[in-house]
Amino acid sequence: MRVLMFGWEFPPYISGGLGTACYGLTRGLSQIPGLQVLFVVPKAYGDEDQTGVKLVGANQIPITKRQLKIKQFSSALDYIEVGSKLVPYMNPEEFWKHTRSEKISQLKLLSTNQHGKVEFTGKYGANLLQEIRDYALVANVIAQDYAFDLIHAHDWLAYPAGIAAKEATGKPLVIHVHATDFDRSGGSVNPAVYEIEKRGMNAADRIITVSNLTRKIVIEKYGISPDKVETVYNAVEPYENVKSQFFKKGVNEKIVTFLGRITMQKGPEYFIEAAHRVLQKMDNVRFVMAGSGDMMEKMIRRAAQLKITDRFHFTGFLRGDDVFEMLKMSDLYVMPSVSEPFGISPLEAMQSNVPVLISHQSGVAEILTYAIKTNFWDVDAMADAIYGVLNYPGMAKMFVKHGKKEVDSLKWENSALHVKRVYDKTLNIPK
Repeated sequence: MRVLMFGWEFPPYISGGLGTACYGLTRGLSQIPGLQVLFVVPKAYGDEDQTGVKLVGANQIPITKRQLKIKQFSSALDYIEVGSKLVPYMNPEEFWKHTRSEKISQLKLLSTNQHGKVEFTGKYGANLLQEIRDYALVANVIAQDYAFDLIHAHDWLAYPAGIAAKEATGKPLVIHVHATDFDRSGGSVNPAVYEIEKRGMNAADRIITVSNLTRKIVIEKYGISPDKVETVYNAVEPYENVKSQFFKKGVNEKIVTFLGRITMQKGPEYFIEAAHRVLQKMDNVRFVMAGSGDMMEKMIRRAAQLKITDRFHFTGFLRGDDVFEMLKMSDLYVMPSVSEPFGISPLEAMQSNVPVLISHQSGVAEILTYAIKTNFWDVDAMADAIYGVLNYPGMAKMFVKHGKKEVDSLKWENSALHVKRVYDKTLNIPK
């Protein structure tokens, strides 16, 4: 079986969990005999880890003098119509603040360089919707050039590419919902993003969601038939520390870590409020907010208002080994997400022998037994849980011991086998 897969990012060039999940899944699929994956990103840099997967950049494909096989081009792609400063994790208020003073323009015509190739940034910048449209056009050409049995598109940025590939070949389309705009925006969805998501879901022959939480949103908010949607949980890549020396914390104090995008979806304000409550009861603890995002400045100001900046630290965005070094210094990892489709970072923390506190509003809460769970909005319960883990070593050891065993059983190979079963159903291959 050959799979043509579309995604927006691939390690080491990632901005969050999407690229990590794509990497883990493709590695898992590579272990299945007879299954081959061609993974397409907008921009390939050349130094990506291609173990078990062939990676192609849309920026590498000449498209001049090529015929596009899109029967209804205008209806297929005209919903991508704003050249705006939209980014995938920007909230609606930020989006309209950036666009309301601008004249909304139609998309530019497709432009190529001297080699007949489209140039992509592969980032989440001002021309994102233009790049999504261009990516779809190149995907139409790629689909004509490669032999494959099925198309698999990851998240809303790649849905138009999946649709274009399906238009070119008639091959079945599976889309993988890692998040929806209801998660990113807290319910105040961006109409442009919602329309792309809805069209992708309608065009798909089958839909994979990363949790039952996300599956429910797809069914109820997008009007998709339950028979079409199947949950396949994420996993975590085994981590081996190859460094001979690892970072040691320079303080003889407890460290509690928030690691993720500092956006409304991740609930950073609840982490700060809980930290304030804990610091009123104990002073041998420091709190770390590792990440970046549109709420970072607001969170810095809030920490200053609460007068806890001497005990509260902002590291900026971390990636690769720096993530695990931060986790190894931590005594507790907290993910207070308001709406988290899954959440791979708690699994990485458990791998690092760190107890985790997660919100009930996260998809990963569906599969973890040895994690402390509170509602994201219940700051008092969160603070009590943090205080308990830091002051009762037996509790922390129990969660570390059993949590490590639990997370070690969550392998991408198992998730990949489940995805393969979805492929088989889509292609009507008997069990």
